[in-house]
Amino acid sequence: MAASDQTQLGLGFDRPVDDRVVDGRVVAVRPDVVGIDRLFHYTVPGDAAVAVGDVVRIALGPRRVRGWVVGVDVEPDPGVQLRPIARWSSRGPTPELVALADWAAWRWAGRPAHLLRTATPPANVTALPAAAPTPATGPGPALDPVLAAALVDDRAVLPLGPGEDRYPLARAAARTEGGHALLLCPGVAEATALAARLRRDGVAVALLAGQEPASALAREWARARAGATVVGTRAAAWAPLPDLGRVVVFDEHDEGYQGDQTPTWNARDVAAERARRAGCPCLLVSPTPSPEARLWGRVVERSRAAMRAGWPRVEVIDKRALDPDVGPLFSPRVVQLVRGDGRVLCILNRTGRVRLLSCARCGNVAACDRCGGAVSLESGPDGDRLACPRDDHRRPPVCLGCGGTRFKHLRLGVSRAREELEVLAGRPVGEVTAATGRLPDAPVLIGTEALLRRAGRADAVVFLDIDQHLLAVRHRAGEQALALLALAGRLVARGGHGRIVVQTRDPDHPALVAAREADPERFAEEDLALRRLLRLPPVTALATVSGAGAGDLLAALGEPEGVVVQGPVDGTWRLVAPDHRVLCDALAATPRPEARVRIAVDPHDA
Repeated sequence: MAASDQTQLGLGFDRPVDDRVVDGRVVAVRPDVVGIDRLFHYTVPGDAAVAVGDVVRIALGPRRVRGWVVGVDVEPDPGVQLRPIARWSSRGPTPELVALADWAAWRWAGRPAHLLRTATPPANVTALPAAAPTPATGPGPALDPVLAAALVDDRAVLPLGPGEDRYPLARAAARTEGGHALLLCPGVAEATALAARLRRDGVAVALLAGQEPASALAREWARARAGATVVGTRAAAWAPLPDLGRVVVFDEHDEGYQGDQTPTWNARDVAAERARRAGCPCLLVSPTPSPEARLWGRVVERSRAAMRAGWPRVEVIDKRALDPDVGPLFSPRVVQLVRGDGRVLCILNRTGRVRLLSCARCGNVAACDRCGGAVSLESGPDGDRLACPRDDHRRPPVCLGCGGTRFKHLRLGVSRAREELEVLAGRPVGEVTAATGRLPDAPVLIGTEALLRRAGRADAVVFLDIDQHLLAVRHRAGEQALALLALAGRLVARGGHGRIVVQTRDPDHPALVAAREADPERFAEEDLALRRLLRLPPVTALATVSGAGAGDLLAALGEPEGVVVQGPVDGTWRLVAPDHRVLCDALAATPRPEARVRIAVDPHDA
């Protein structure tokens, strides 16, 4: 334990408490221990000022562990000799967040301790600064009347084109009367830039974006706890604002708001629930509002002129009409763009050199000799190898059918595509994937969708194979493809009069028509109607169950009314229910097995 943890002053005691002390107030503490999901009672010596949400150290068996005070002046269990808390450590979540953690644990089938960790400062906070004034003073930019009305609506969903400036909304929200604003962004860069603009306008901001050292984040957490406008990413949904006055979630559709680790809580839904409990307005903003948002609140109607002005020009190229000799990826329009002036981003969400091959002699698709799955071509220090994405097995490039060693490239990966594109462009082309460090200094970049999130601007964005997204085996495939187009639209809007070029074999897909016509409502209506017909989320509630203990959990679950169990497929079961109350009540009533099990509620990749 660090020295700063050993002694905390000003709380009624400044040294470890004598373990023999058993009198005083009784508090309920939730320990921060994996596998323990219950409360324990402890006494507090004298008149020490311990409040709900505070972080303390407690004796739990032979160990001393961290925990959160979740109740004060509670009635202890009869006949149990209580031990005192060992030490007060830090301020922690507000009482409102402690209660919210219990709700979120039910909603995403997790444990409250996981959520309380997110709501706790990364370093001890023993004192708070003075609260910032509210509302923020100083004039703000003019705000369209339609947008201004959306800000005061209790449950509003605002379609805002990717090229429209979101700052006037943020500035108006920061001037909230009767409380401070919580503003969420999906990425660190967006949150940092928004906080900087607000601070230049004189707004007192607490930035909770997650990439600063623990001490710096703890200072920002303390500012939020004292009272300030909070700007942050996913974890900021748990910011300890004592007087929440308004919530705005920008790009609410973005998958960055939901984690892959269990519990798979979504910051958008947590923020909306906080607003409901606080009785304050909540505004969800997105160029492509999600089906979940549309079922949650009122979609603000905007004029066609306003929507058209917020979307860039989208060109759709039908790959069925291309000359086969041109190749599978590069149409004449793409060649024209990469040979011209300006910064061009080419998106191909396939890493490696070649992702699908066939034998030049017999025509068989190159397959894994273990599992039979399609393999890709990778280059290494020992030459080319065929790699299987299922079991990570690698073997020499030899056809299993005829023994041939020459292969046709049916589907190129980013690395091979970069080589061919550089020849066509006649100028340097850089490659970017999620593993790339600093962006290459090249006028043309090709990469996975990670490039869209890292490039600050572009004159043109080309989706070399949008069908890969549109035809993915996910019920959210069209929604996710449209979101990528909107993200690209923001980049070209920053670069000036840019454009988006999409290559596809399905030019009439509703998502592409919506982007071309700057009319996301058109796609949303068709998509939601299809989900209602097929009983897909969010019309229904969905959870996936996997892991070594999945079978035991499902046996304990039984057949609760309203819950349908599907599967397993590749070791994963699906639980479908008419709504989250039925699904989450059933999961909450089911004991967890000893073996490891993963429960993902509302998985975005299903």
